[in-house]
Amino acid sequence: MMLSKCLLCLMALMPLTGYVQERKWVARAEKADSNYIETFDPYLTGRYYFSQKYTSIILEGNRKIADLRYRPNTTLNMGVGATYRSLTINLAYGFPFLNRDKDKGTTKWLDLQSHVYTRNWSIDVFGQFYKGYFLFPKGLGNNDTRSFYVRPDLGISLFGLAVYNLRNGDRFSYRAAMLQSEWQKKSAGTWLVGGEIYAGSISADSAIVPSLLSVSYSQRDIRRIRFVELGPGAGYAYTLVAARHFFLTGAATFNANIGLSREFSEKGTSDKISISPNFIYRGVMGYNSRVWNMNISVVGNSISVRGASSRQDYQFNTGNYRLTLVKRFLPGPKLKRKIKWLDPK
Repeated sequence: MMLSKCLLCLMALMPLTGYVQERKWVARAEKADSNYIETFDPYLTGRYYFSQKYTSIILEGNRKIADLRYRPNTTLNMGVGATYRSLTINLAYGFPFLNRDKDKGTTKWLDLQSHVYTRNWSIDVFGQFYKGYFLFPKGLGNNDTRSFYVRPDLGISLFGLAVYNLRNGDRFSYRAAMLQSEWQKKSAGTWLVGGEIYAGSISADSAIVPSLLSVSYSQRDIRRIRFVELGPGAGYAYTLVAARHFFLTGAATFNANIGLSREFSEKGTSDKISISPNFIYRGVMGYNSRVWNMNISVVGNSISVRGASSRQDYQFNTGNYRLTLVKRFLPGPKLKRKIKWLDPK
């Protein structure tokens, strides 16, 4: 009952957006140190990008047994987007000519994300719904070494909220790296202090561990896992700037969560209370100027869940790889009238 209530609360926090749509809200923030950050509020930041999202599942083995790594067969998406002052909207689609990989089964997925970046805060709200996985590498769990073990019945639901305070937000800009609506002109870093909360489940029609490998894993009878966990976190973010235009941004937070999990098997249910370490990381590398920005980025999250059947963890690894080309320009008179509601009063 407690798990169900937590799931419903997190669902209420999720934005109404499809898997091809991502919204990022940026509050009209406190003034930045102009020696370190240049803002482009009057400009429209347009972007063209390629991205690929994923949420994978790992069942840890013991010291002598390899982990079971279930991956989704997600699409490579091509999209466009724009940022103007407090609002960013990206739209993308996985066109067939970019995705011809058929031997990994079919994954049905809905990936919702909402991100808030103010001068001194970052807030990430997300929800992942995936069904249909394959086991990596090829041949593992399968009698045929030339094909992947495919599980169309295996699915996950994952919800999360992460809130962190930037202790040096007037000199370090997340928006320069993640939204391209600012320009980090000098190297700077900041400590990150906050907390996170997660809830989710893994479910399948039969045991998650393949029958050919069942004797090697203590989670052999488990067909469903539900969990909720929360706790404080801290980390650090830094942008290294070279020759004013080239930059490398890295950020990582460590979170120690208190979690409650429940495993389901044919024998019944079993609960476990534990402390689990989680990580969020971001990395961006690229070129930035007053007009153009080009970058490669990765955003990832690792969530650990401890079950009662084993000392090994279940891991949720979520991420998004992206290649982005950006140009900034002043909106024309017609467009300016349509978006003037975003301008400060």
